[in-house]
Amino acid sequence: MEYTIAFSYLIASLLFIYGLRCLTHPETARRGMHAAELGMLLAIVGTLLHHEIVSYEYIIAGFIIGGAIGAAMSHWVPMTALPQRTALSHAFGALAASLVGIAEYYTHHGHLGGFKMTAISLEVLLGSLTTTGSLIAAAKLQGMLPGAPMTFKGQNLFNMSLIAVTVGLFFYLMVSPATGWAFYLMMVLAFVFGVMLVLPIGSADMPVVMALLNSYAGLAAAATGFAISNNVLIIAGTLDGFSGFILSIVMCKAMNRSITNVLFGAFGSASSDSGAGQEGGEMREVILDDVATQMAYARQVVFVPGYGMATAQAQHVVRELCDSLEERGVTVKFAIHPVAGRMPGHMNVLLAEANVPYSQLYELEQINSDFPNTDVSVVIGANDVVNPDARDNPGSPIAGMPILEVDRSKNVIVLKRGKGKGFSGIENPLFFKPNTGMLYGDAKDSLAKLVHAVKEA
Repeated sequence: MEYTIAFSYLIASLLFIYGLRCLTHPETARRGMHAAELGMLLAIVGTLLHHEIVSYEYIIAGFIIGGAIGAAMSHWVPMTALPQRTALSHAFGALAASLVGIAEYYTHHGHLGGFKMTAISLEVLLGSLTTTGSLIAAAKLQGMLPGAPMTFKGQNLFNMSLIAVTVGLFFYLMVSPATGWAFYLMMVLAFVFGVMLVLPIGSADMPVVMALLNSYAGLAAAATGFAISNNVLIIAGTLDGFSGFILSIVMCKAMNRSITNVLFGAFGSASSDSGAGQEGGEMREVILDDVATQMAYARQVVFVPGYGMATAQAQHVVRELCDSLEERGVTVKFAIHPVAGRMPGHMNVLLAEANVPYSQLYELEQINSDFPNTDVSVVIGANDVVNPDARDNPGSPIAGMPILEVDRSKNVIVLKRGKGKGFSGIENPLFFKPNTGMLYGDAKDSLAKLVHAVKEA
């Protein structure tokens, strides 16, 4: 039986590595997910064969309850709510790691060596702060909490003092494992720190937060593996932890900001004036029929999706409009910014759900040189990722952030609900440029009307 368990863990680990490798490209991502799912199944089967399991009643009950919840979420949660659902998954996974650590400490705290105590303390510390941090992130994404940063005077000093005390207790437990009050106090402070960590982070920075919380959850799982001597947990948790951390760095690079600025900068806490002027000071509103004519007789149209497309659930209508334009011989492309949306790859997921071909998706580096040759760029609910101030105004809060340079297109159509500044609170000079037209209203409704208008143009 031990050989069977070891073999299942080995195959599961290889499938996890293969699955992660496949996620590097959209065309192989689905295959990677299936491989990872199979790996997780083998890991679970191997664990259930372990000789230390003396009763399956609670395991079966957990399987039924958890499976029912998972099935309900997969059926009822829309793709547009994927970021908050992912945040909840991080919270549940991290809580599971914390509970395992707490159970291990409660059972063996009088007989724990320094190494095992370090692993248990690390999994409880990371698991606890990830649990509450992920719940706060989910609440912000769902609109249950304000999307803007929630701050108070001296917050960073308080947070740094809180984490210093928590880490101090962590090191104290390494030399004095039997000190129960220190362990449980560390756990409580970690729960509190998770809340305080995410509250001052605005919704515009959620892609980085999601990646970072994913990293913490993975490292907590790896620590759990060391605590209970489970090799597959160590491998899977390490892969998850470090890939999430690398993704956080990539996200920060895409915004030209440091991880410390994201975590402690309270970006978007106040409305900011870009200072670059407003190209005449008035937004030029356009009518739907004019936009349809421009698109119908264009040589190339580039769609730039943002979070507004997700909230309007407009991805399927975008695909329908794309098909209508292609029937007229128009070349259609989609420009994807790394931090568009509220989680890494958010726009890719939504467009894949609408069956937009991967060949039409272009990353920032690929598409920017093509904008001067684009007749019409259609910005759907995006703001900061197309803000030319990042390129032209050194005094802007987003100065240096790589953007999709849609302002270099011959014509730009921006679909927005109103004249607001978006999550970051930064004015966008693009909206005031002479080649930009504003089409106000619900994006899904506007796009549906454009479909009919293009067909009749």
